[in-house]
Amino acid sequence: MAESSTTVKAGLFRGLYDWMMANAGSRHAWLALFGFAFAESSFFPLPPDLLLIPMVLADRRRAFLIALVCTTGSVTGGMLGYTIGYLLFNSLGQWLISLYGSGDLEAFHAAYAKWGQWIILFQGLTPIPYKIVTIATGFAKFPFGLFVLMSAITRGFRYFTEAGLLYVFGEPIRGFIERRFRLALFAALATIIAGFVLVRYVF
Repeated sequence: MAESSTTVKAGLFRGLYDWMMANAGSRHAWLALFGFAFAESSFFPLPPDLLLIPMVLADRRRAFLIALVCTTGSVTGGMLGYTIGYLLFNSLGQWLISLYGSGDLEAFHAAYAKWGQWIILFQGLTPIPYKIVTIATGFAKFPFGLFVLMSAITRGFRYFTEAGLLYVFGEPIRGFIERRFRLALFAALATIIAGFVLVRYVF
């Protein structure tokens, strides 16, 4: 039964990968990438890298434009996450934070007083779910303009670096993914899970 469930999940992600490879230049793929990046920064558990990677591999000439769309979606979604933390923390924000396994938000609030923007810059590069950062930043009443700037820097660095590496090394990476799809999927999911585990120790 477990093997069957794993096969189904791998098949779903393989289907998504194949669809993105086939439709990377379509309007629907670009909207999906923006939507994934937007949602991941405020409430959705899966990162937009799952769409960015096949889109860049399918059309490396547009690698940096794809990174720009992903960054824009992520920063815009981060504004929603910030708003949730700032205005709706005691209801929706608290529920989302607890859903993703975070701990002591008061300690995070105190950390902002000491480290400020460095928290946003550092955690935006880690596997830690960015929605945790955006909601907690709003909860900490961190200056909104500075938050947007730091988000643009850290998310842009992440996605443009990723797109750049795929642009340069795209063919061998694509070959590996398509030959060893389950292994690549396992590595991606392990990174996502590691992010949620880190939340328990960072917050």
